[in-house]
Amino acid sequence: EYSLGKDYMLDCKLNFVGLEKIVANNLNEFSLNWAMRIPSQEKDMKTQQQNSTIYFKYLEEDPDYITETSDETKTLDAKTKWVAFKQQFFTSVIIADNFFDKTGADISSTNEKSSIHYVKSYASNLTIPYSHKEKESFGMKFYFGPNHFQTLKAYDLNLEKQIALGWGIFGWVNKFLVIPVFNFLDSFNLNYAIIILCLTLVFKTLLFPVAYKTYVSSAKMRVLKPEIDELNKKFSKEDAMKKQQATMALYKKAGVSPLAGCIPALLQMPILIALFRFFPASIELRQQGFWWVTDLSTYDSVWNFGKLPVIDFIYGDHVSIWALLCSITTLIYTHLNSQLMSNPGQQQMAGMKYMMYIMPVMFLPFLNSFSAGLSYYYTLANVISFIQMWVIRKYMVDEKKLHAKIAEHMKKPVKAPSSFQQKLQKRMEDVQRSRNGSSQKRVK
Repeated sequence: EYSLGKDYMLDCKLNFVGLEKIVANNLNEFSLNWAMRIPSQEKDMKTQQQNSTIYFKYLEEDPDYITETSDETKTLDAKTKWVAFKQQFFTSVIIADNFFDKTGADISSTNEKSSIHYVKSYASNLTIPYSHKEKESFGMKFYFGPNHFQTLKAYDLNLEKQIALGWGIFGWVNKFLVIPVFNFLDSFNLNYAIIILCLTLVFKTLLFPVAYKTYVSSAKMRVLKPEIDELNKKFSKEDAMKKQQATMALYKKAGVSPLAGCIPALLQMPILIALFRFFPASIELRQQGFWWVTDLSTYDSVWNFGKLPVIDFIYGDHVSIWALLCSITTLIYTHLNSQLMSNPGQQQMAGMKYMMYIMPVMFLPFLNSFSAGLSYYYTLANVISFIQMWVIRKYMVDEKKLHAKIAEHMKKPVKAPSSFQQKLQKRMEDVQRSRNGSSQKRVK
């Protein structure tokens, strides 16, 4: 029996009538074989393979899955509530009203590596318990529909766990911040390019105090440059530890923390990383375009030059404009950031500056085949960061007044270091003495 509703769920009931005299007494279950060959429905085959697999949920546990990159057959060794054949944006789920038994049950996923039309082959062998009654029924449901977070969550079966929103704090950021804000903006029926712009403005506004705190911290370090230069002249390279101790003493006297700019920057990371999972998993962006982009859920391509040796492996077979714009604006932002927020006390880390320029270039091949929506978001975020940095520098931070404030603070008596700081300083001195002793031995 089948029962169609108004949503994506299909009720199904298997009725066993008069089988008690036909089925052997020692047979207490039936096998239900369900298989599917997943067709390619999106632009990028690799992305589909990376986002397609079998999910399953044991009756008393959270959902689990077969690793997307592996060909695997897995035995279901507990009572199972549901099994899902997941694609990138759609899923097919078989759900037991009670449970599928564990006897002889298994699932398997195989990558269709040689096919250009199919992504993967799925198969499941599920077990339906049988009690040898004259009339017996086994209730099930089928879900055939989109991987849409609210739609799946509404069934209260943990089906939304199929959507890979990131582990730990990154998943929480997506569930409780990114998705609610995105859905609120979506309720106004705006173009999705406008929605992403608004999303960027919301998050950059939320993070503006963090950006301000980071800039002020770097500005404090920068206005101390004359004092830092004096310390650099006073201590030679052989006295690196003493110079470091003197520098830290100067920071303490000036009321400046070298780590004050790092901690606010780290607070931005959960949102930045969470969005890497959000955009490729958002079915709302599928086949939604603007300007030259035809589908924000996948890469934009203005030139398909075909598969070329080495280039195809490293960069791909096309050129994504939004990936290029994202990388270019990131390079510009890195340059401006290094000029405005450089730390005069860390010249020895100059090699790291080159890495900061290399990273956007190294990241370009990844973005070239990633969601255009993500590259668009990061391009907008970079542009807004330029504006925020200019506003802070022009109207909110006066470095002359800041230097005067620090100079006034340096006149105050310095608090005695804590016991932890004393132990840390003693440890640093011991390390320095040990190094000096080793250097003298090598000289002899």
